[in-house]
Amino acid sequence: MSIFRKSKGFTLIELLVVISIISLLSSIVLASLNSARAKARDAKRLSDMHQMQIALDMYLGQFGGYPGSDFLGCGTWDVSGDGTFITPLVSNKFLPSNISDPSLDAGNNCGNYRYYRYPAGGAGCDSARGAYYVLGIFVTEKMGTGSHPSSPGWSCPARNWQGEMSWVTGKFEK
Repeated sequence: MSIFRKSKGFTLIELLVVISIISLLSSIVLASLNSARAKARDAKRLSDMHQMQIALDMYLGQFGGYPGSDFLGCGTWDVSGDGTFITPLVSNKFLPSNISDPSLDAGNNCGNYRYYRYPAGGAGCDSARGAYYVLGIFVTEKMGTGSHPSSPGWSCPARNWQGEMSWVTGKFEK
């Protein structure tokens, strides 16, 4: 006769080991999911910028100049947080609807997308090339406030906007 009884369940230690393994695996999966979501939001931001560049070129072709800034945002920037980001592009059907950042805010209630139309010669740029716009993303999740690898950059002798935004571009009217 055996003094050991055959148990019909798991011991407490076996259960704790299984629970800790499941917890570890789920934390790894969640971290990967958050990273994938951040990459997806950054991809949407870059797609939005490309869409806006095309719309701005179409606007220039039709009206001979880029739309002015509305001065309703932060400082002089036309920003995505106020719901009227580059309104003339939407009202003239160059964009299907108002574009906004997937996270809506860069932590300053201004939104994450920025646009401004500078006059010819602004910030020391070549006045013979006419007025120009600066379009950018204030913060991307991949780079934070650092420069995004796909950013074309934009600068004039008196100002470098790449140091102010994570992704930035610009274009002259001429």
